[in-house]
Amino acid sequence: MKLKSEVVTLKNVNNNTTELLLGKNKNVLFVTGNFHKFNEVRSVLSLRGIAVGMLRMKGKETQSDNINEIAQDSAIDAFNKCHIPLIVEDAGLFIDALEGFPGPYSAYVYKTIQNRGILKLMENLQNRKATFCSAIVFYSQKTGPQLFEGKTEGEITLTERNGDGNSGFGFDPIFQPMDSEKTFAEMPLEEKNYISHRAKAVNKFAKWYSNICDNL
Repeated sequence: MKLKSEVVTLKNVNNNTTELLLGKNKNVLFVTGNFHKFNEVRSVLSLRGIAVGMLRMKGKETQSDNINEIAQDSAIDAFNKCHIPLIVEDAGLFIDALEGFPGPYSAYVYKTIQNRGILKLMENLQNRKATFCSAIVFYSQKTGPQLFEGKTEGEITLTERNGDGNSGFGFDPIFQPMDSEKTFAEMPLEEKNYISHRAKAVNKFAKWYSNICDNL
């Protein structure tokens, strides 16, 4: 059995949804308003036999320099609103030469100055090392918060590189993973999901969840 709708709102969450998620089949809700993130997570989990639904809801805005804390607070807040097992992700791009900026503020920074702004800040800087980090937190009544992390090291490119223009989002066009000649945005989804920070965190979650989901 699969979720009837891949996109769920807080108003749609009811006892039927709960029964579905707590049944024998492996299902989970991913709290996010970002379809790009959802598609990446769905792609990884589908290979593990886990169906995922997208739960769109206004989340808690935690002020913290730690993406792990942000993800955990968001997961707890979301669970308190819908009382269903779920996952939340927070991610950040940490640039060495900018002392970790934008880090946990990546979403806001992208909205305000975008890739062009980051490249402007990086002008004439020789050290272009950067790390993409992902923190996924699963929360249920029985398990409490469970954290899964993923990191991918690389560098900031000199220009935006979008490939065919159909892949990647956010800072993907300016992040080139180590040992790759492509930016995240130049990779097809399958290739990105082989090395990305998000996929690494999702795979850790999936391995753990597959072993315990029948007991939730």
